[in-house]
Amino acid sequence: MTGFKQAFALSKVEVGNATPPGTVTLIEHLEWTALQQGHDKIRLVPQPSADPADPLNFSNWRKLSILACMSLLPFVVNFTSSSISSAFILYASTPIFGLPPKTFSELSHLLAVNILMLGASNLWWVPLANCFGRRPVILVSLLLLTLASMWAGLGKSFDSLLAARFFMGCGGGPADAVAPDVVGEVFFVHQRGRAMAVYTVFLAMGSLVGAVSGGYIAFNHGIAWLHWTNVILSAVTLVLCFLFAPETLYNRVFEPTSNASIDDGEKNGSETTKENTASTVSTSYRPYTFLRSLKIGTYHPGVARKFIAPYLTLRLPGVWLVSLWYAGLVGGVVTISSVGPQLVAVPPYLWGNDSSLISLGGIVGTFLGGLYTYLVADWYTKRLAKKERHGFSEPESRLVTALPALFLSTMGMLVFGFVGQNPSPKGWVGLVFGFGMLAFGLMQAPSVGFNYLIESYPSISGDCFVAVTCARAIIAFSWTFFVGTWVTKTGPAEPFGIFGMLMGIFALLTIPIYIWGKRLRIATAKWVPDGVGM
Repeated sequence: MTGFKQAFALSKVEVGNATPPGTVTLIEHLEWTALQQGHDKIRLVPQPSADPADPLNFSNWRKLSILACMSLLPFVVNFTSSSISSAFILYASTPIFGLPPKTFSELSHLLAVNILMLGASNLWWVPLANCFGRRPVILVSLLLLTLASMWAGLGKSFDSLLAARFFMGCGGGPADAVAPDVVGEVFFVHQRGRAMAVYTVFLAMGSLVGAVSGGYIAFNHGIAWLHWTNVILSAVTLVLCFLFAPETLYNRVFEPTSNASIDDGEKNGSETTKENTASTVSTSYRPYTFLRSLKIGTYHPGVARKFIAPYLTLRLPGVWLVSLWYAGLVGGVVTISSVGPQLVAVPPYLWGNDSSLISLGGIVGTFLGGLYTYLVADWYTKRLAKKERHGFSEPESRLVTALPALFLSTMGMLVFGFVGQNPSPKGWVGLVFGFGMLAFGLMQAPSVGFNYLIESYPSISGDCFVAVTCARAIIAFSWTFFVGTWVTKTGPAEPFGIFGMLMGIFALLTIPIYIWGKRLRIATAKWVPDGVGM
């Protein structure tokens, strides 16, 4: 087995020829034709089996419906998480929980405990999803989210609401760790960048739309309707996932007949992949009907091993990189969503009921960041694979596209903090712009970072997501828990300056992973078992 010392002692040629987990042949360089013209084909990675129940063989409409459900899921979960933040002003100005009213620092606990459990709950959701399937875990978690949201609407005390928010976080956890695994299981490598870009836009938009609309719902219809809106959205998502999100956990058997590829020059080539492999489907398999897709539950043995597996991923450097990215970006967005309405509700802004509009900058940044990722991620990966003499696709190629956005998000935190420290009649422009810069960078963590993990550690990507979401939960929880008191004591410049410094460090760690990432994957290959995945 190759260790770290041996991996870093390899020559550049040896590293280029190596095929550790994550290195795949994406481009097939075919021989010269009689006209002396080169011809490249995109290889389907992972190779689909002949089984119609293989998620890679699903029809286009089924794949798109799964992507829609897996995108709606994090949107609704993050909406239910963040919508309460813009209602803190109403909670703090009225004796809803008795006298004296709760302070902003106390109310921030409602957000912090929810965020903590959104990540920590994946310590059991992901192992259960690896044992019993993605579908039952998603449906059970959505049912829990719906019931906990009802509890929040019926609760009469602060402690009751805090407990309900705790269980709402538990119910929303799979949106961050199971849902991206589902997306990775139904799309090929050359399609995943765009698919994850769509997922990421909805993931981020949920928090931002919730932060904007939550205040208006609470002010215009009462705080109770804030919670009942969450109930309605969760219940609708539960029904849609039951109907259109089939099981995607699949033990793939690689067969010679499924060695398919598509012409790189074909129009809409990625969309015609399924048709190119349809002829290989054997009659020995049962047809995959709509009724069959409604089945709930499967079983893969090794429950104890699957519960231990997420902790073992902490040995992998790539997991730490994406964890720090995601933690810093989400921590920044959540703290701005919590602090921003408070800043613009007081002089010189006095936005009052419109204070939640501070999140509009984040919404614009999310759209632009999603568009950037959608257009660049897969294109750059295929471009590098074409230039590589073996046609190899390396997961590290995705990291390059994230660097500009991570730098922009770091600057966004600094802009928000220093403008917030020095208010002026037009200072809200800087606050909104800083929020937008940060949201632009947030798009890179799930769309680029999660793809990097899926491709680098294919058989254990779900376990990697547990580590990522837990790190995100801890940092976002701690920043949210303390930021209210911190801003009150020192102003926004100091906390957001430190947050920006940390985000800058997290972003710079991308450079050594990009340079030596393949050597690190060679060294850690013994910790990435063969199995379901690539």
